[in-house]
Amino acid sequence: MELDQTVYALDATIIDLCLSLFPWAQFRKNKGAIKLHTLLDLKGSIPTVVIVTHGKVHEVNILDQLMIEAGAIYIMDRGYIDFTRLHAIHQAGAFFVIRAKDNFRFRRLSSLPVDKSTGMQCEQVVTTKNFYARKDYPEKLRRIRFFDKDNHRRLVFLTNNFTLPALTIAELYRCRWQIELFFKWIKQHLRIKAFYGTTENAVKTQIWIAISVYVLVAIVKKTLKIDSSLYTILQILSVTLFEKTPILQALTDSNSLDSKLMHGNQLTLFN
Repeated sequence: MELDQTVYALDATIIDLCLSLFPWAQFRKNKGAIKLHTLLDLKGSIPTVVIVTHGKVHEVNILDQLMIEAGAIYIMDRGYIDFTRLHAIHQAGAFFVIRAKDNFRFRRLSSLPVDKSTGMQCEQVVTTKNFYARKDYPEKLRRIRFFDKDNHRRLVFLTNNFTLPALTIAELYRCRWQIELFFKWIKQHLRIKAFYGTTENAVKTQIWIAISVYVLVAIVKKTLKIDSSLYTILQILSVTLFEKTPILQALTDSNSLDSKLMHGNQLTLFN
């Protein structure tokens, strides 16, 4: 999907820690954790903002620390619903697409026709019905209901963007899963669950190293116009780490690549 605006996905993931080894990271009574809050540019799957906090910090509070970019679109899950903060995004000249909570109360002002063969079920112009929500967000909202055939579930979105087609709004939210892939890639392929130090500084340092590697690999992929996935590129770099081979040759030499990746005793980054 190509849009003129910059599109961001905002989400957070929890990284579990052993409370006896990381007492400073108490999350629950018998559990430790830190939280990785990330704003991901969906055009290149590049993290533009990363904030590491204790596990108790709620996701919605991160909205207060973001510099909202006028004209940009912010895709968020329903955990970020806070009408005061959403109104701040609106006043900054930016747009949001957020999944509505099941108990969202609204007053319908008008309805628009939709093509139900695409999965769209309804498109409405609404205002919030709750007194405090109406006070926090006095503007009109666009409510879009979409049926996801692949996962057999109904999704309801709220947005302040009245220009893009309703189906595009639904597709934008689908693109939000890129940030889930980012979290999975960071956790699984850079092995940040196995920390080398127990202090808060040591943990954060290792996370920042992992993110730096991700960004560097993404830059290499874009600069050299490589079709391989980020994970494949990281694998190649890990098995050729101590070879004096030009990076482009290492990433494009398919003849020797398969044999190198088959060797399980090769060095793996952060393993």
